[in-house]
Amino acid sequence: MSDTPSDAKPPRSNPYAPPQPPRVPAYMGPPQPQPHPHPAWPGAPVPPPPQWVVASRAKAPAAIRPGVLWAVLATAVVAALLLGDGLGLNLLFVAIPAAVAAAAAARAAGRRPRPWTLLWAVGGLALLAVPALRDAGWPAFLAIFAALALGSLALHGSRTWPGVLLGSVGMWGAVVAGIDWGQRGLRERTGGNRDRWWPVVKATGVAVVLLVVFGALFAGADAAFADLMSDLIPDISIGDFPLRLLFFVLALLGALAAARTAASPRRWDRIKVKPGRPRSRVEWTLPLVVLAVLFAAFNSVQLTVLFGGYDKVLAETHLTYAEYARQGFWQLLTVTLLTVLVIALALRWAPRGSDGDRLLVRSVLGVICVLTLVVVASALRRMDLYVDAYGLTRLRISVAGVELWLGLLIVLIMVAGILGNRWLPRAVVAVTAAGVLAFGLASPDALIADQQVGRSHNAEDIDLQYLRGLSADAVPALDRLPEPQRSCALEEIERGLRDGEPWYATSLSEARARTILADRPLASTDACQEAGFTDYRE
Repeated sequence: MSDTPSDAKPPRSNPYAPPQPPRVPAYMGPPQPQPHPHPAWPGAPVPPPPQWVVASRAKAPAAIRPGVLWAVLATAVVAALLLGDGLGLNLLFVAIPAAVAAAAAARAAGRRPRPWTLLWAVGGLALLAVPALRDAGWPAFLAIFAALALGSLALHGSRTWPGVLLGSVGMWGAVVAGIDWGQRGLRERTGGNRDRWWPVVKATGVAVVLLVVFGALFAGADAAFADLMSDLIPDISIGDFPLRLLFFVLALLGALAAARTAASPRRWDRIKVKPGRPRSRVEWTLPLVVLAVLFAAFNSVQLTVLFGGYDKVLAETHLTYAEYARQGFWQLLTVTLLTVLVIALALRWAPRGSDGDRLLVRSVLGVICVLTLVVVASALRRMDLYVDAYGLTRLRISVAGVELWLGLLIVLIMVAGILGNRWLPRAVVAVTAAGVLAFGLASPDALIADQQVGRSHNAEDIDLQYLRGLSADAVPALDRLPEPQRSCALEEIERGLRDGEPWYATSLSEARARTILADRPLASTDACQEAGFTDYRE
């Protein structure tokens, strides 16, 4: 039996007792690594995904709406019916339902159009008007390519350099996802319920049968109505079926990709480009100052020689205008391109630690930009001298347009150095698209023909071999030539104007050329031989 009662309290701790060492838990062994589903080695940390993967991830899009499905189907049907006959207004007819599908998909996903998005969309549709107005293929190709880029950019709504560059082609990455999205949406909408889609199919079939039967009867009853129907309805034959099926599939995939992108765009703006390591002032400034001094020395010579008159050019170089211009234009174009690259790299490694550093960067790069604009003016002046001597060609007008575009980029860079560069990527895209649109609407072939005809003082100065290769855009200018040079120059163009082209595949220039040639037919079949065109081939 214990002397201590059972209900006695435990003894109180002695405040004067020495401190006791902490209790150490029993040894449990080394820590075990956490399991990882895909470890590089046991216990390895999980690496973060690359930036481009993070940027491209997007939430799952909303289910495709019936209106989107019908707009996508309308795009494919219109493309199959109209694109097989050539290019003209039919491109706009194909683009409009595709744009409607993308807008409906964006609205279903809760996206609202922003000013830049509307600008890209309207600009893309405006660019598609170039093939409807001009017959030349090379400006039309540039316009179609730029329209596709603007359409993709409108769907993504990017504003940074990586976003603008990747957003302009990002729509085509959604082709496969668009197919799966469309199939899932179609299954969800139909759901195996025949009562939901079979009445629409029956109604469509009955409408088509009624149109064919009664349309054929009315066409047989009145010749004028038959002509009207032949102009409005595409002429489809069995031999055209593979080509039209290809257009159907391509338009279907493109419209689905556009709608899928509008419903869930990739966030390319999340990609962050790290700035380069800033250099010291001396290391950064010295090469650029030397380059600026070289530019200043060259420009001083250019201002003296190019604007001093023919006698000054001949005295300084012992060359003619044309020889002097041809000698240096391509070098100056290369200089302009390299200068833009140098400015981009200089901004990446520029010192930016203080206000003095930023003022230094603006001052040095501003001087280089101003001197580069003088180089651009010198290159354009050389091209002007070359054209005065040898005439305008497609290559010469194209490179002059590129030089003007580079000059505008230099001006935008200078403005961005003053106002900030957040708007610069979108401004560059806008200027580029506007330049492509202006280039197409200006009708380069018409300008070439007008300049060639205007500078020819006699029949021997006319370059018939080059003029015969122009498009129908040049017909109004070539119609001013005397005979037999006029008939020789227009003979090849008239052969290229196919009879019976539908109105939606005929450009305005082709229609005008047919009217001119109908009012003033060609003189004879041997006009080129009468004009002394020895290189003529039957």
